[in-house]
Amino acid sequence: MKKGSIRKFVEHHYRHFNAAALVDAAKGYETHLDNGGKMLVSLAGAMSTAELGLSLAEMIRKDKVHMISCTGANLEEDIFNLVAHDFYERVPHYRDLTPQDEQKLLKRHMNRVTDTCIPEMEAMRRLEKVVLEEWVEADQKGESYFPHEFFFRVLKKGKLKKYYQIDPKNSWMIAAMEKNIPIIVPGWEDSTLGNMFAGHVISGDIKNVHTVRTGIEYMMYLADLYVKISKKHSIGFFQIGGGIAGDFPICVVPMLHQDLQMPQVPLWGYFCQISDSTTSYGSYSGAVPNEKITWGKLGVKTPKYIIESDATIVTPLIFSYLLGW
Repeated sequence: MKKGSIRKFVEHHYRHFNAAALVDAAKGYETHLDNGGKMLVSLAGAMSTAELGLSLAEMIRKDKVHMISCTGANLEEDIFNLVAHDFYERVPHYRDLTPQDEQKLLKRHMNRVTDTCIPEMEAMRRLEKVVLEEWVEADQKGESYFPHEFFFRVLKKGKLKKYYQIDPKNSWMIAAMEKNIPIIVPGWEDSTLGNMFAGHVISGDIKNVHTVRTGIEYMMYLADLYVKISKKHSIGFFQIGGGIAGDFPICVVPMLHQDLQMPQVPLWGYFCQISDSTTSYGSYSGAVPNEKITWGKLGVKTPKYIIESDATIVTPLIFSYLLGW
């Protein structure tokens, strides 16, 4: 591919409606970085299973992403894909599956995410085994770490390296670990590994439930980061999908202003959301950016963009644009 061909294609063809919003958001992102800004990217949905690492990992390496907020599922599913990619099965006719077909997948331990089945034994149980070792070791030492820190420890020690089935450069978790960028994982309990951790606490394998640090501590961690970074850099917010991955971190600004009485802390300096949620249904995910002004998250002059489309199509295009591909 000729360098810059995707960027040129987007600029030439994407002139109106959601397509134009995509270009505007990409240019706004670029301007934010050019002015010395930093960017938080939030991942909702199943973006890791959609293999967003193909572009997100390079965005991290090229210093175009500086913090990530993601669901526990996106955290672990990037590693599932890393170690079990060849065992995944695609089901392009998933809309035609009967309940009996779904039951057959269950019996084969193939957990379906839309058109993709994740193999339990090669992905989930393989990761559980090595992470459990880290949980137990920390528990016995009376130590505690965030979920992403446990994953970083596993990756740094190379405990899964013999199982790699994709090029590691396409794993955003490896890129994040190598750059040591902050990761926020609100609601980690609502994930496969979160469920497994709860099970091991119940069974007694782990004595202290606080061995894995979770939500409130993540907000405290983010608040400290935001205050320190925003003293020198405007911080932008690029939200992929809705849900807790976006709702949780964006609230750090009004929390600092209203609950900690720190009005000098700057608002988010850029905002873009890619969403297919319908505004009129009352969902926060579908709310237009201006609503966030009323909550003290964005300002009147904050550059704001909303792209009402499929994130699995839009996000790689924006990232490719920003990378000059």
